[in-house]
Amino acid sequence: MELTVAKDGSGSFRTIGEAIAEIPYEEPSVIYIRSGIYCEKLTCDKADIALIGENAKNTILSWGDGAYHRHSDGRPFGTFRSYTAFFGGGRVRAENLTIENTAGDGRVAGQAIAAYVDTRFAYFRNVRFLGRQDTLFAAPLPEAPRIPGSFIGPRENAPREPNTQYYLDCHIEGDVDFIFGGAHTVFEGCELVSLSRNEAVNGYIAAPCTPKRQAFGFLFYHCRLLSENCKPGTVFLGRPWREYGKAVFLECELGRHIAPSGWNNWDNPANEKTAVFAEYRNDGPGADSADRVLWRRTPDQDQARAYYDQIELVRRQCLSIPR
Repeated sequence: MELTVAKDGSGSFRTIGEAIAEIPYEEPSVIYIRSGIYCEKLTCDKADIALIGENAKNTILSWGDGAYHRHSDGRPFGTFRSYTAFFGGGRVRAENLTIENTAGDGRVAGQAIAAYVDTRFAYFRNVRFLGRQDTLFAAPLPEAPRIPGSFIGPRENAPREPNTQYYLDCHIEGDVDFIFGGAHTVFEGCELVSLSRNEAVNGYIAAPCTPKRQAFGFLFYHCRLLSENCKPGTVFLGRPWREYGKAVFLECELGRHIAPSGWNNWDNPANEKTAVFAEYRNDGPGADSADRVLWRRTPDQDQARAYYDQIELVRRQCLSIPR
C-alpha cells in the first residue's frame, strides 16, 4: 500500500497519524509525506512501514511533551511518554524528515524524546532528530527501572526484545544523554551536535544500557561530533546508563568540545570494570588521547575488525527491508 500525506489536502490524508491508522498491520506500506510542519504526537506500530519525506528540513514532525509536564492522567509524563514519535512493530524505514521535540531545556521540561525506536529492524536515512535531553531513544529499555514507575510508557511491561538499528547520514542534536538505549545500533556518516547548557559539563552524547548478553551496543562510524556553542572540553563522549553499556567511536571527527578524559562512569567506579567504551582511529582536536580515562579501551586490529564486521552486518540486516 502507498499513501500520500499533505497538509494542503492534495494527498490522501492531511496528517501522518491518519495515514498510519489506515494501514493494515501486516501489509508492507509506504507513506510519502509532502513538505510542511505536522504538529502530531505519532504512534507507529506496524509490521513493515516506510515514511518518506519530501525534504528533511521542510518535512517536520513536531511535538513538545517533556517528562515534567502533566499528562492527562494527572501524573508527569515521565521520560518514556514524552516522545514526539514512537516506532514499534517489526520494521520501519524513515527518510528525509525532521523529528523534533520542542519541550526545551531539560532542567525545566525534563527529558524530552524526539524519537522512541523499538522495532526489530530500523533504518533512518537523512533524518534530523532535534531535542535537548534524551533526544533519541534506541530501545529496548533496561530490564527494570531504578526508580519505581519511571518506565511508564508504551513498552513498560513488554518483554525486552533485541533491536537492530541503522542511522545513515542523519543529524542528531541535544545535550544530556541525547542518544541512549540498549539497541545494537550503527550510526554512519551522522552529525552529532552538542548544544550548550552553559555549565562546566554541557552534556553526554551516548548513554547506552546494552544488555549484558549483547556483544555490541552503539557503533559510531565516520561521524562528525560538532558544537557551535559548547566551550572546549565540556562534553563527554558517553556514560553507561547501565553497567554493561557499550559504545565505540571509529574513524570519527571529534571537535574541541569533547572532554579530554572522554568518558564518565556515571558516578559509579564499578561501571569502569563492566562498561565497554572504545575509540579507534578518530581525529580532530577532541581525539587527543593523552588524558583519556584509563578504563577506555583502544581496540587492536582483531577487535577493530570485529567492529567493522558488525557495521556491515547491521547494514545488511536493516537495508534488506523489502519494498
